[in-house]
Amino acid sequence: YGAVSGSLLLLGIHAASRAEIDFGRRADGRIVIDEVVGQLITLVPLVPVLWLIAAGHGMTRNDLSLFLFEVVTGFVLFRLFDVWKPGAIGWAERRFDGGFGVMADDVMAGLHAGSCLFVLHTWGFEHFYSMDSIALTGAAL
Repeated sequence: YGAVSGSLLLLGIHAASRAEIDFGRRADGRIVIDEVVGQLITLVPLVPVLWLIAAGHGMTRNDLSLFLFEVVTGFVLFRLFDVWKPGAIGWAERRFDGGFGVMADDVMAGLHAGSCLFVLHTWGFEHFYSMDSIALTGAAL
């Protein structure tokens, strides 16, 4: 997960730099690799649960529904931070140019949204997974 996210970040910096030149506009709306990377960063707290699902460790239908709800929650959190751009997110957007600038604000939005998702998962959602999954989530971490 980390290798794919990191590779997409590096590829995105290069592609966004090239796209800005080709499109003749800074941070053109047709550039979406930054959104993909930001979303991947947001969902990092759910990787242990995803591992449990992939390994087939006693996840129930309710566990899968809860996981999908958490993914949607992460998406909404990312979009809120990406649109609102508080603090470091807005600073990153204004501070950097080129492909790095295109990617920077979404990386920061992903870090903020991922932090919120981690808190929501740890202090809330995790308690609603089945007992087998909760024990295995702790072991996966």
